[in-house]
Amino acid sequence: MTFLEKYSKAFEDSFDTKIENIEELTYQSIPEWDSIGHLFLISNLEEVFNITFDLDDVTDMSSFNKGLEILEKYDLGL
Repeated sequence: MTFLEKYSKAFEDSFDTKIENIEELTYQSIPEWDSIGHLFLISNLEEVFNITFDLDDVTDMSSFNKGLEILEKYDLGL
């Protein structure tokens, strides 16, 4: 499974739904991505990529694409 596939799956698993146009997904653009859903997402991403987000990254994770930008700094070999 590629990085992008793992990343996308973490979103879908967190929100327990298949997401069309996932690249356009933003915070609260679907009912599942509320504050609780956000915590599930962060937790899933940390588990999938074996990292720990710092607080600024948790609050900055406002979209699918922003999450990709944030993950670049975690030395995941992208």
